[in-house]
Amino acid sequence: MAERGDKIVSRWYSPRLHREVNIARYGVIGQPVLLFPTAGGDFEESERFLMMDALAPLLDAGRIKIYSVDSVAGKALVSREGSPRHQMWVQNEFHHFVRHELVPAIRMDCKSDLEIWASGASIGAFHAAAVMCRFPDVFARSLCISGTYDLRRFYDCGPHDFSDDFWVSSPLHFVPRLEGRHLDVLRTRYCHIVSGEGRAEDIGESWNLARVLGGKGIPNKVESWGPDWHHDWVTWRKMLPQILGQWTRPQGE
Repeated sequence: MAERGDKIVSRWYSPRLHREVNIARYGVIGQPVLLFPTAGGDFEESERFLMMDALAPLLDAGRIKIYSVDSVAGKALVSREGSPRHQMWVQNEFHHFVRHELVPAIRMDCKSDLEIWASGASIGAFHAAAVMCRFPDVFARSLCISGTYDLRRFYDCGPHDFSDDFWVSSPLHFVPRLEGRHLDVLRTRYCHIVSGEGRAEDIGESWNLARVLGGKGIPNKVESWGPDWHHDWVTWRKMLPQILGQWTRPQGE
């Protein structure tokens, strides 16, 4: 794994989450992209799995800056931190941490109010979709890879035990109730939902999210890479650079 000289690590104590959160930045200039780890991953997961090497041409060309954050909500869920309702509370507060603590820090680092893109794989894709749908005032696009979007099966509780913290943070469930100015802004955003159909992939999850978004007039597209692409980092190291490369291609190329 190559060390990148442009990597900067930040951490601070979040009063919302009652814990320290770590963030790594890769790149110097370019479109800011917030990258969510998989379920229990930390802020350096993508680097350890060589994603930053795969993204190096885009980073070095100044086309993107990557911000990678601890998967606070995912860790709480997979480690069974506290009760299920506590885990749901962490999920909701994690999104508010992103909007009200991390987004201002990204904008300060960029010295600009640039709109941000969100991305992630597996449960990271859930969070990428959720923050765009919850906060379309700051997130313009989400790139959701091999996503899992209905998290109810991961909680150790009955069907009647889900709290408001869960319902307001799960896009499959809150998007159908959106209206007014929030929905108007969200309809100017775009969600790209990409998945393989190989081992451990379930593209039905992607179609479920697309149906919910499309039902409210929110632009989206499902892209299947077919049965040769599995639910693992080999797939994601190919998908993320390719699509971000398409999105940031200079005019005229």
